[in-house]
Amino acid sequence: MRKPTGSESGSTAEGGAPRGDAAAKEGTPLSTVVRVRSLLPSLPPAERRVAQRVIDDPEGVANSTITELAHNCGTSETTVIRFCRAIGFHGYPELRLTLATEAGRAQSASGGRVIGSDISPDDSLEQIVEKVTFADARAVEETAAQLDIKTLEQVVDAIAAAHRVDVYGVGASAFVAADFQQKLHRIGRICSAWSDAHIMLTSAAVLGVGDVAIGISHTGATVETIDALEVARGRGVTTIGLTNFPKSPIADVADLILTTAARETTFRSGATASRLAQLTVVDCVFVGVAQRTFGSTRTALEATFEAVRGRTVRPDRRRR
Repeated sequence: MRKPTGSESGSTAEGGAPRGDAAAKEGTPLSTVVRVRSLLPSLPPAERRVAQRVIDDPEGVANSTITELAHNCGTSETTVIRFCRAIGFHGYPELRLTLATEAGRAQSASGGRVIGSDISPDDSLEQIVEKVTFADARAVEETAAQLDIKTLEQVVDAIAAAHRVDVYGVGASAFVAADFQQKLHRIGRICSAWSDAHIMLTSAAVLGVGDVAIGISHTGATVETIDALEVARGRGVTTIGLTNFPKSPIADVADLILTTAARETTFRSGATASRLAQLTVVDCVFVGVAQRTFGSTRTALEATFEAVRGRTVRPDRRRR
């Protein structure tokens, strides 16, 4: 039976969209742009055009009338109002005010500098470094701000109690899956990471009640990962999805959904910002599991450290 995700367990507003109230109560308000970006694939085409405008130019939207925004997006004022309600606002004035407030806060945080994350062909190497590091830092910060702690706690509990954990991911997500496997394996958890479609399916087919299957997919639409989770779920396994889009197809086969908040641009495909955001969530889960099993974790870490202790080059053996 599917457990409710963070956006389904109370932190919703009119239209069923997460409002980020839980995060706001903790003093870390969820950015409207982050929320809109996460819901983008699930919106109807006309509303998606409005959403893309908000993502691309939130300050411009804050300074536009509803008539101007509708005209710029090639849609109607009614569609703009529907979009506002779909993302948890009562109407367009509330959206404008929120975007203006967040734009001011972001400008203050960056010392008045406006750093775009899109890299142009004319950027200097210095500008590239500044944009890349700024975007990476934002991905980590925004992922932390929107991470649902209640869902995270359920994930930690499930993994800590699991007999076996299998992690699935293809492409860039496969590297994150391998990192998670290495972490859990080092503290004595029985864990495997798979990226081959056939092996993922056969692995899922032999899991059972008490096991955990984790699927990692930035888009939440990777067929191989979804199919593996579906097979695992049919075996009575607790299934967990890690994605950037909470309403993506992976949510249909996952009991629990953890989300990231990474923005990809022309030169920054799924192998960059999304990977850092995923690793942030993976680290949070790992440390949570390690804390729950502190005694055995400490013993395992000491044993594994001792095992590789002699595998570093001693100072007296370095070439001169």
